[in-house]
Amino acid sequence: MQVDEEAMAPVLNRLRRAQGQLAGVISMVESGRDCKDVVTQLAAVSRALDRAGFKIVASGMRQCLADDSPDAPPMSEAELEKLFLALA
Repeated sequence: MQVDEEAMAPVLNRLRRAQGQLAGVISMVESGRDCKDVVTQLAAVSRALDRAGFKIVASGMRQCLADDSPDAPPMSEAELEKLFLALA
């Protein structure tokens, strides 16, 4: 299963944003910035990663629920729940 085409651009955008923000956090730590500033920026990284992850999970769940492929076994409710809770 892959991230569907509709979700690909937003997921990549969110991951790139998190990547840039994380580079900023590393730079802040290396330069001895105030802890409050570092934590605030790190929270932004976490939100960007969460948003990307939720988009990936939503895409996967949509595909699982819509997939009527006879050669692919259906995803169980437990597997769907595990996929969804992976970000909790």
